[in-house]
Amino acid sequence: MNHRKRKSIWRIWAKALGEKSGKDDREADIIAGIRTFIFISYLVTNVAIVANAVRHWNDNDYNRNTIQTSRNY
Repeated sequence: MNHRKRKSIWRIWAKALGEKSGKDDREADIIAGIRTFIFISYLVTNVAIVANAVRHWNDNDYNRNTIQTSRNY
């Protein structure tokens, strides 16, 4: 990708993150970078939560142990 296209993609991404903040373009880019980091951390956290829920979706071992324990008494 050339520099011009990357700059255009960054500009669109920064606008998608929200209102432009900062005194000048450099400060606005730093703020957009921080917002991007926050977005990525939210995304990774949500993927981990969903993956854990899917992994344990039909996890019946807990119910079997409870039933077996109650039968022993």
